[in-house]
Amino acid sequence: MSDAWNTDAGARPHVVVIHRWRDRYARYGTYIDHEEHAVTYVTTEVGRGGIPDSAAEVALVEATDDLSAVREAVRGLARNHGMPKAVIALKEDDLLIAAQLRSELGLPGQTPDEVALFRDKLLMCGRVEAAGLPVPAFAAVSGPEDVEAFAARHGWHLVLKPTQGSSSAGVRVLDHADQLSGIRWAEEAPLMVQARETDPIYHVDGLLREGRLEIWRASRYVNTCLGFRDGDYLGSVEEDDPAILSAIGTASEGFLSALTGGSTVFHLEVFVGVGADGGVRCTFLEVGARVGGAEIPFIWRDVHGYDLMEAAFALQLGEQPAKGPSRSEGVGGWLLVPAPAERPCRIVEATSMTGRASGPYAESLLAPGEILPAADAYYEHVGGRFRFTGATSAAVEQSVHDTARDFRVAAEPCEA
Repeated sequence: MSDAWNTDAGARPHVVVIHRWRDRYARYGTYIDHEEHAVTYVTTEVGRGGIPDSAAEVALVEATDDLSAVREAVRGLARNHGMPKAVIALKEDDLLIAAQLRSELGLPGQTPDEVALFRDKLLMCGRVEAAGLPVPAFAAVSGPEDVEAFAARHGWHLVLKPTQGSSSAGVRVLDHADQLSGIRWAEEAPLMVQARETDPIYHVDGLLREGRLEIWRASRYVNTCLGFRDGDYLGSVEEDDPAILSAIGTASEGFLSALTGGSTVFHLEVFVGVGADGGVRCTFLEVGARVGGAEIPFIWRDVHGYDLMEAAFALQLGEQPAKGPSRSEGVGGWLLVPAPAERPCRIVEATSMTGRASGPYAESLLAPGEILPAADAYYEHVGGRFRFTGATSAAVEQSVHDTARDFRVAAEPCEA
């Protein structure tokens, strides 16, 4: 391997970042000194706009989750800047690529097996179940007969999904056997099936340090990630009910401890229900060892004064992230409106929603004439992105619904 990679030391320590966002989800220029280090980037044409001007070099690939293409790009960067001392990726779909390259290069950081626990839903559910914690019934499936056998035990209220998918891609809700026809089992494998829960879904985001929750927030989804793919708007509002937060905090630390005793940023999804007696139940859905998507990185920086992306970057450098505030004032929330036409498309109308009495404090919109690309960062390239803050969860949720009701966006088809 050392002959395939240039092991000669460069003038500066070399750090490779695998990147795919156009917007500044991560502020790399503040995370590492680009003068002291040769910081190079592997990205796509769309993601190029999110890279600091101080980058030592940028290598373009068609897709950042193509291992062979990224490996070849990193080889080229190593020839110019020396063997990297770290390979960093902050986007969920790129974590395994970075882990594989670190393994091949003998670099510190999460291994492919460690990342797989937070990427493979079948593995993570198995670990949570083995720890005696609540998780919906699940099983690996490779054909309709497996699903029918599972339904015979658990009923036809099921969810079929890829074990390593993201952004609800390929997820199906199944209520009867007729829905199994037309599935390309070999092409979509590996798949798993789960009994469908009906409790509201929350996402929990924060930093786990040496197995203990250090800083975190819990938010309830407004609509669902799966519904967003079918044209519904998707939102999220941070929870302010102390009883619900207490139950979520206890459950979250248990779920995470079933997967790691180390340190990681995390994006955890749980079902949260409140019984007639007021008791709160939390059931595991899934978790990622990465910063949550959508507007979560921005909300954390803007409302809570802590950069989860910076914490993730530090951990992948082998450093300890900065300590954050235990709590902060204010409730955050966000809203995504779906693309108005099949991507790529040219925006012809997008109404600004900032400045309204119950509007967002920030928004990300394309101007008329700009192209909404068919890029892989699914929750970035949408019809409209909005961020909110307020004194209570109820106030923020009302603002989310008001904005979704009044926002207008239109587009026309165009060439890629």
